[in-house]
Amino acid sequence: MFCPSLFHSRCLSQELNSRVLMLLGQLEKLNGEAVLSDAEVSRHITSKILHLIQTQEKTRKEITAKGSSGMEVILASLESTRDLQTILNILCILNELVSVGGGRRVGVLVSKGGTAILLQLLITTSKEWPPSEELMLQLHTILAKVGPKDRKFGIKARINGALNITVSLLKQNLQNHKLLLPCLQVLRVYSANSVNAVSLGKNGVVELLFKIIGPYSKKNTSILKVTLDTLAALLKSKANARRAVDRTYVPTLLAVYQDWHRNDTRHRHVHIRKAILGCIRNITNIKLGRKAFLEADGMRILYSTSTECLSVRTLDPLINTSSLIMRKCFPKNRLPVPTIRSVFHYQLPHIPAEGPVAQLYRQPPDVDDVVDESDDNDDTEADTENDTENEEDEKNHKTQNDDIETDISKLRPKENLTRPLEDLKMYECFFPELSENFQTPAVLPKSLAPIVVPTAHAPSPLSLAQGELTDLPLDLDSICISKDGPGGAGGRVALEEDTLNGQSQSPVVGSLQGELEHDDDCSSHSSGELGVLEVPDTAALLPLHDPELYIDMVKGTKSVPQYTEVAYPDYFGHVAPTFREHILERVYGVQRAKIFQDIERMIHPNDILDKVVYDLDLKRSPVIDDGESLKFNSQFESGNLRKAVQVRKFEYDLILNSDINSNHYHQWFYFEVSGMRVGSSYRFNIINCEKVNSQFNYGMQVLMYSVQEAISGHPRWVRTGTEICYYKNHFSRSSIAAGGQKGKSYYTMTFTVTFQYRDDVCYFAYHYPYTYSTLKMHLQKLEALRTPQIYLRQDVLCETLGGNSCPLLTITAMPQSSSNDQICQFKNRPYVFLTARVHPGETNASWVMKGTLEFLMSPSPMAQSLRESYVFKIVPMLNPDGVINGNHRCSLSGEDLNRQWQRPSPDLHPTIFHTKGLLQYLSSIQRVPLVYCDYHGHSRKKNVFMYGCSIKETLWQTNVNAAACDLQEDLSYRTLPKILSQLAPAFSMASCSFVVEKSKESTARVVVWREIGVQKSYTMESTLCGCDQGKYKGLQIGTRELEEMGAQFCIALLRLKRLSSPLEFRNSSHFLDVENDLIESRCKVTSSTTYVLDEDEPSFMEEVDYSAESNDEPEPDPDPQETPADEDGLSDSELALRRS
Repeated sequence: MFCPSLFHSRCLSQELNSRVLMLLGQLEKLNGEAVLSDAEVSRHITSKILHLIQTQEKTRKEITAKGSSGMEVILASLESTRDLQTILNILCILNELVSVGGGRRVGVLVSKGGTAILLQLLITTSKEWPPSEELMLQLHTILAKVGPKDRKFGIKARINGALNITVSLLKQNLQNHKLLLPCLQVLRVYSANSVNAVSLGKNGVVELLFKIIGPYSKKNTSILKVTLDTLAALLKSKANARRAVDRTYVPTLLAVYQDWHRNDTRHRHVHIRKAILGCIRNITNIKLGRKAFLEADGMRILYSTSTECLSVRTLDPLINTSSLIMRKCFPKNRLPVPTIRSVFHYQLPHIPAEGPVAQLYRQPPDVDDVVDESDDNDDTEADTENDTENEEDEKNHKTQNDDIETDISKLRPKENLTRPLEDLKMYECFFPELSENFQTPAVLPKSLAPIVVPTAHAPSPLSLAQGELTDLPLDLDSICISKDGPGGAGGRVALEEDTLNGQSQSPVVGSLQGELEHDDDCSSHSSGELGVLEVPDTAALLPLHDPELYIDMVKGTKSVPQYTEVAYPDYFGHVAPTFREHILERVYGVQRAKIFQDIERMIHPNDILDKVVYDLDLKRSPVIDDGESLKFNSQFESGNLRKAVQVRKFEYDLILNSDINSNHYHQWFYFEVSGMRVGSSYRFNIINCEKVNSQFNYGMQVLMYSVQEAISGHPRWVRTGTEICYYKNHFSRSSIAAGGQKGKSYYTMTFTVTFQYRDDVCYFAYHYPYTYSTLKMHLQKLEALRTPQIYLRQDVLCETLGGNSCPLLTITAMPQSSSNDQICQFKNRPYVFLTARVHPGETNASWVMKGTLEFLMSPSPMAQSLRESYVFKIVPMLNPDGVINGNHRCSLSGEDLNRQWQRPSPDLHPTIFHTKGLLQYLSSIQRVPLVYCDYHGHSRKKNVFMYGCSIKETLWQTNVNAAACDLQEDLSYRTLPKILSQLAPAFSMASCSFVVEKSKESTARVVVWREIGVQKSYTMESTLCGCDQGKYKGLQIGTRELEEMGAQFCIALLRLKRLSSPLEFRNSSHFLDVENDLIESRCKVTSSTTYVLDEDEPSFMEEVDYSAESNDEPEPDPDPQETPADEDGLSDSELALRRS
């Protein structure tokens, strides 16, 4: 149907477009004439174009469209004309063009050389006197829009001499608000360049801006906002910040802020108040600025104004910025300890020539007591706000790319052994299964004598069976235990020492409220009076736990502090709770509230008790008991708490001990608390954490064990604590003590607990404790699970520096008969090599290993089939000394053992040296393990996942051009993680990475892959927090889930065997799936979690926002492999059978 109006509209549009093109053509013709064109004609043409642009959006599009020459014609006219009115018309045209359409049209102007033409016009106009006000207004208006889109605008303006022109114009027009605003806007863009900022500061711009800044007023707020933004940009320069301090502008800014806070009662000018704070924040980036802020009573001013804003949610930006400033200006203090080195000392056989230990021993005395007084504030940019988050992500992404190994020669396997074959023959004795003929009746394999390495004290080997221990101060011979007597709540476990005069002294194992007296004769306590511990009968629930056996194991454990106490949780045991423990939902504002409470310490110092109640540096009497404060203790195996200071009546600062022979690695904690009041909320602050982020910010809770609960029949660790958060505090150490690291500040992990029982004893831990003595007890109990079908051998691989044995297990199936075929099958089973607990603080690795060992020793058909398929060589604890002495990451050598695999020292790293020796021996006899897996824990990510090694996937993450032969790789390294993602509800394939990093070249995973030739070489990381996908989504992980993971790993190995067997190899669909997964992973945009950073941890996507209060975490899509809900109540073995 014909529509006259539509036809008329189209005709009109075509007519307008043709008019614009015609006018541009006329303008271009005038530009090309050699003689000066008639000014009247130029004015007429440009005014017509301006009119069309103002009335027709299509005209704007026509001029700035791709391929159009309209912008060039207009800029050429601007450059060539000398007529004022024509120039004004063209500037109005440009202003109209860039005012609508976003940055694209500005980009067109910049790409056509518009910036240089505009700046040149500014120079030319400034030479005329007086300069045209209207021209300057239009020119600065358009420069304010063009500047932010031209990355070199600041440089161009400085080279052209435009800075002084704008400054001069600003000085002359302080009262001309119409011209003042665009001049300030351009000045703000100039100031974004650091060199310009210094130059402008020298020209008195800082002082000039303070003439505009004033008290509260409803007038000219837009001018004030731009002025403050410009000032904030200038104050990023240290020279300008010092200039502002010298002219006492800090008190001025604080007074202005107070005035706006007091008068802006309806909160209509929050943006101005925040801009004032932005200026204060930049001044306080320098030491002089922080000092001036404190002298001007800035802490009290910002604290009082912030607390008045707490009730209004829209004022959060003010509170957050104020909080950041106050925390930055809080005077830096050293930790209240004599030295940040460990309170315990262990003399090494020799000091390494290089590395952190060598550096520690070369440090001058008391260097760690010095607070860094540098002018730079290293904390300034660490507390990222939302507006810099993307910039930080890009920076991190670049750093991670730099860490990826690009040298193909280092990615290829090394075929030559690093040790002579003659040296490796010493490990033949650990592989009797390769020479056993099984013609004689089966006998119990005997443990070999340990490989003894030289140590500082040269201890003699221990006999665990006899319980002899000659170098401990106490001969721990007997223990009085009551399993059914009443009154257990008031007792304590006593290990008795027979002395020469027949007296009996009883060093305690844990303690309950009050000092108790002990009789000489254990039998006198049979009635259940004080001194007798009522032990919960948990044998049915914990078949591998025995309190009496645990005490026997403790007697053979050597510690540097020579512990004589045992923690109740390790003695009683742990029964996993049946209820679910959800990831804690963070309460809005909790971090801010805790930070404000810390700031109150400085504002109201008289309210602070500052009373030391526990101090390991006081070796004779670390517990200071006045009957009014909590009592602390950490003098037991794996314990870690160095000092406790009562800050307020119900608040305590806690300091963790460094790893022995180190001055850092503060993360693992395990301590006892008693003397609490029921119903009172206690706040605990661990004030010397080092990591920049923690899952405590994202729902993880601490573990608590109540002795009263245990005695009442519930011996268990439970997740506890409210108001949990993790943030940077005001404690620091010198950069020298930090090993040259820039990050010198400590972090606080705070949590609040309300105790339920009177006269209780409670234990707190970073994660579920698993001591070395617990391992020895479990290994001995596993012997009882042996059947005639199970081949189990326990050897002592070597002795540690501290004189403790490092156990080595061999598990497989006995041959069904002594026939040659069966013996041949037995000897030709592939090896699976497993290790765990190289990092003492990653206790979850031991719980996963426990699940693996229990499955391997179980009588189930699946376990038997698995044993018949492989020979398992297992080192369940690579770092016994670190575990015993409460270290978080290092051994007694003060080094991370998982960074010593390339060149381990037999003297300093015996467990790594000999474990690698076992693997090298297998390689030398052509029996390279099929799978190697090192169990770890992860503190900054959720779920369970794996790291592997792949040349192809490593090179894909770089720009290296590799030959096709370098990218030919068997993809079977992905098979085991893929199987686990289908079997184990806690496992996340999306979190797995197979990239090889330069910083990880000396880890077990990479060395075993590269030097031993194990293609399926993995690190399996288990979260310390919980899961965000699958069946356990939203739940914190517990020992039940960790042990289940260990069992599921075994089932995955069995499925791997079946997939690679000849009968099933014909079905290649599984391997096609692996290939497809690999292709898909390459196509995806790689997030920062793909790469592995320091301490085997990828950069965590949940970056800490110290100033914002965000609970948001990216939640992945629900796992399509979720386990049905009806499996919740099944045991691990039942689950394993069902999923098979």
